Amino acid sequence: MFATRQWIIIGLVAVLAGCGGSSGTAMDDSAADGSGYDADGGAYGEDGASSSGAGDDDYMSGDAFADPTAPGGPLEVRVIYFGYDQADVDEASQQLLADHGDYLAENPAVAVRLEGHGDERGSREYNIGLGERRAQAVRQILLLRGASAEQLTTVSYGEERPAVLGSDDEAWSLNRRVELVYNP
Repeated sequence: MFATRQWIIIGLVAVLAGCGGSSGTAMDDSAADGSGYDADGGAYGEDGASSSGAGDDDYMSGDAFADPTAPGGPLEVRVIYFGYDQADVDEASQQLLADHGDYLAENPAVAVRLEGHGDERGSREYNIGLGERRAQAVRQILLLRGASAEQLTTVSYGEERPAVLGSDDEAWSLNRRVELVYNP
């Protein structure tokens, strides 16, 4: 529900931004081809008001992005971080996952792979298990938000694919994660 309201607000802002300025195109009551559109493709009515600009971007469709997981989209954040030796999802990440779950519920053809990771501390086997527990924790939240089990796969890489090389707290904190990898 929250995500739907958010999309409506984004759509309204985009429409208002498109109506705010003058395009410099003269408006009259008839186009040369009788289509009701000016040379820039914007519609106009009897009072000369223009609606150009609001729907000109390819990434907008109605009130939702065509690919909200793309850079700049509302779901561009696709990494969930964890505390040391933890598989519990923090409150801020739960909201992020709620948005992803809502998106998946509304788009049943979209699938996501949940890749669990750990830092280099602990045995290889322990880190594989910890990465799996982390991926399963994320999976549970997505399922609760309406994603289907068929949309979700999990894999654990343990410590084998670090995001950052290093043996300090900063590197370790960035390596304790689950990545959401969307498949078209």
